[in-house]
Amino acid sequence: MQLTFSGQRALIVGGSCDLGICLAKEMIQEALYPILTFRFKAGRERIEKALEPFPGRWEAVRFDFADAVSLNLLFAHLREDLDFLVDLAQGDLEGLVASVEEDEFRPYFLQNISSRAEMLKRAARVFLGKRSGRLIFISSAAAERASAGQGFYAAAKLASEALYRSLGLELGGRGITTLTLRPGYIDAGRGRRYLQSREKEALGRVPIRRALTEKEVARSVVFFLSDIARGFNATQIVMDGGLTAGK
Repeated sequence: MQLTFSGQRALIVGGSCDLGICLAKEMIQEALYPILTFRFKAGRERIEKALEPFPGRWEAVRFDFADAVSLNLLFAHLREDLDFLVDLAQGDLEGLVASVEEDEFRPYFLQNISSRAEMLKRAARVFLGKRSGRLIFISSAAAERASAGQGFYAAAKLASEALYRSLGLELGGRGITTLTLRPGYIDAGRGRRYLQSREKEALGRVPIRRALTEKEVARSVVFFLSDIARGFNATQIVMDGGLTAGK
């Protein structure tokens, strides 16, 4: 299938992770121009090393939800020139709801919900000026079925899903659409580290009996960015091998 796209420039928030880098490569193959964000120097170095074979076909820009100044700098860099946004960013906070201290979960929610809302507001204004825009949020199967200790993570994911869904409802008539993708276990990044110690137990609950590959997820994201998938708006798509479909 030959995919077509309404635009070229795609912001990948949280672009230094394994999935972000894989997604950037897939975008480049489709003649899209990924702009990957990173938080720390090590993240920039990972991006530069991985995308070295594609000179002039991508950018890396610092952005941190915990740093309001970086948000202003990011959108100043974009210069109102943006067609797509794929949001992979998510902080880590694991612990039982009754045991995590307030000084841990308050900044976590500030960064992962309030700061994300500010980013979406800024991106929406750019897209409104162009009367076109496509935003995809990478959530998690944990939003549907969280394990003990994932309460804060799941809450942040669900709140973020609500922001994206509302944006699609409010602006769909003006050419701006949204989608949430809920992947299950991915054999990449933190998913791979988790599976290294719990693979048999975790994948035993997945009907297809395997983890997703990062390329499977990346290619799916590229498809959902394409023109043919624009009818998927303000909704969630589950991609977990059947993990959350049964008991």
